[in-house]
Amino acid sequence: MKKNQKFALGIDLGGTNIKLGIVSELGKIVSKVEVKTEAHLGPKAVIKNIEKGIDEILKNKKIKLIGIGIGAPGIVTIKKGIVKSPPNLPGWDEIPLGSIIKKKYGIKVNVENDANAAAIGEMIFGAGKKYSSFIMVTLGTGVGGGIIYNGKLYRGEIGGAGEIGHISINPNGPRCNCGSTGCIEAYAGNHYLKESVKKDLVNHPSSKIWELIENDLQKVSPRIIQMAAELGDVYAKEIIFDLGVNLGIAFSSLSNVLDISTFIIGGGVAGFGKPLLTSIKTTMISRVLTPLKSRINIIPAKLKNEAGILGASSLVFYNT
Repeated sequence: MKKNQKFALGIDLGGTNIKLGIVSELGKIVSKVEVKTEAHLGPKAVIKNIEKGIDEILKNKKIKLIGIGIGAPGIVTIKKGIVKSPPNLPGWDEIPLGSIIKKKYGIKVNVENDANAAAIGEMIFGAGKKYSSFIMVTLGTGVGGGIIYNGKLYRGEIGGAGEIGHISINPNGPRCNCGSTGCIEAYAGNHYLKESVKKDLVNHPSSKIWELIENDLQKVSPRIIQMAAELGDVYAKEIIFDLGVNLGIAFSSLSNVLDISTFIIGGGVAGFGKPLLTSIKTTMISRVLTPLKSRINIIPAKLKNEAGILGASSLVFYNT
């Protein structure tokens, strides 16, 4: 470890897990921990879990931090670190997360939307390095997005830009946590995807998924679907293809509106890999305006599950 290196604590606040990592200014994670979010217990419990993770990762560490960066779902007011109404964190109408953590630990705290943080991480340390403009999409508990335009994060008027998960692709579709219907998150979010497959699996009795879950529907997961697809299961392949089509429909609208053709795909559900990316790209090429067709570029995130931590830490290191 080089002398005089600067370190930040990056915190990725997800709907299911909270990931924390101490990161050097060169983008190296030197220590990390993970705790359960327990979102259903409300804001106080979640904040207590964040503090539990911070205490654990700082225990017996002699590293001096220059700040804490937090990537959180929902709309974030940057100056005050206020998190507003994230769809997958019940009860979070308006929580001053930044000031709460700053008051407890006496250190500078930067809070940003989690997908924005992941986009910054990919721009600085990952797959977005060579692109001046791209859209980062995170496929996890929900569907998030971050827009990088000419090397800068585009936040919009109140910090709400990039809420890709809440583009509606079907006005009569399933209800989303945000209150709307037919949102892409209601098709592609981890929870929604699992529930959809659990309901539909009875119509596919010969699917290899049944064998992999040992006939226990509670074991359905994106990883199981991926395994079944790799074994040649037709139904699992259809799930991944259809997911790509739905995502491609939403992304086409974004590409047409913003004139951005590169999409970087990350998050757990992105583990479906090439079949998913191919389905997204094929769908987009068939739907975007003609001048954009040859430019459509769908690539996997480089930082994988560490994008949130690295992006959150970069909120401390860089003025975005």
